[in-house]
Amino acid sequence: MTASVESDTRPIIPADIAKIIISPASYKDDALVYGAFKWLRENMPLAVAQVPGYDPLWVVTKHADIREIELNAKLFHNADHNPVLNDQASDAFTRKMNNGSIRNISSLTYMDPPEHAAYRTLTSNWFLPGRISKLEDQVRQLARQSVDHLLSFDGECDFVKDFALHYPLRVIMTLFGVPPEDEPRMLKLTQEFFGVHDPEEQRPEMAADPAVGAKMWAAALEDFYAYFDDLSAKRRAQPTDDLLSLIANSEVNGKPIPREEANGYYVAIATAGHDTTSSSTAGGVHGMIAFPENFEKVKADPSLIPGLVDEAIRWTSPVKHFMRNATADTEVRGQAIRAMDRLMMCYPSGNRDEEVFADPDRFDITRSPNKHIAFGFGPHMCLGQHLAKLEMRVLFQELLPHLKSVELAGPPRMVETNFVGGYKSLPIRFKKN
Repeated sequence: MTASVESDTRPIIPADIAKIIISPASYKDDALVYGAFKWLRENMPLAVAQVPGYDPLWVVTKHADIREIELNAKLFHNADHNPVLNDQASDAFTRKMNNGSIRNISSLTYMDPPEHAAYRTLTSNWFLPGRISKLEDQVRQLARQSVDHLLSFDGECDFVKDFALHYPLRVIMTLFGVPPEDEPRMLKLTQEFFGVHDPEEQRPEMAADPAVGAKMWAAALEDFYAYFDDLSAKRRAQPTDDLLSLIANSEVNGKPIPREEANGYYVAIATAGHDTTSSSTAGGVHGMIAFPENFEKVKADPSLIPGLVDEAIRWTSPVKHFMRNATADTEVRGQAIRAMDRLMMCYPSGNRDEEVFADPDRFDITRSPNKHIAFGFGPHMCLGQHLAKLEMRVLFQELLPHLKSVELAGPPRMVETNFVGGYKSLPIRFKKN
């Protein structure tokens, strides 16, 4: 099945701009990709990208349009097509491997109503703010251990590789129920899972394959499933007080969760549960370096830390897109959207929309209100958002009192991905109080 966009009757994005938005390589360069998004918001806020090797698709760049589409889960589906943008070769490979189906993981992202609500309900109470707040002491202990590790460096380190990758991983795996000795394995598989187009993350035997995106994704899933099949069986036999046990022993419609759906849950938590938080944490530090008045403000007034957290998430926007498809002919921003047209919701663009955020490229921890959509909106809004905010707040509360100054010690490097990702490296130089 291919998208139904008819290019001769729709506004077509200039080829150079479309290529920037679609290409994973563009997201290594913030200036390049944010410049393209700004041009689109000003000139073609909702228009069609036609890039060789990809299905034609609508590029959604405005905050209001993303919200409108996200809110209407009946009219705009996740799962009739691939909810993650992939090239045609990769989608063809996925269908071949799945008897014609594009669904290669049974996670919430690949579900529409009523299936989505049935599975989301299983863990929604676990992720409620009141439940998450009870974890603060446990999270703070892990934050202190991580801060002690960071401070053990002699004034210089890679904030991502030496620190930011590991603290959120430790938190989510502790709560999830994955043993500490398996955390490096989870980190490596996560980097492969989200970095399917990054040459540094690709498995050598797949790197030159036209369908490398789908093949890397499938290989990582296979390894994840092999791991979680064993751990899930152990939790069913001997449940413990962790999130994995909750999922392993839950039922839908009076029956145990099938293997595919359970593994889809596990993989979503084991990947997005830490990768996005590590990216946002690094983005918060980079933002304070790029706009140092924020560092001085939050040092003088720690009550600004929640604002720092939200601004770090907005400014970084680790989730670059999700796809939707229209289920019927409709209209968005005056444009005729036909049934089965695909729409790419560009969260980094929505989070820099000048109609919502004054001086949007500026990092400002006092920004209020901060109505970012980095966690999505509507029924598919991120389940783990309250945990992510707790982790980041506690971390900055523990870290900032120890820092007298912080600056770049080298250029930041970003992951090559148009899906989920952020900082690959953030070399910093710091002085301790």
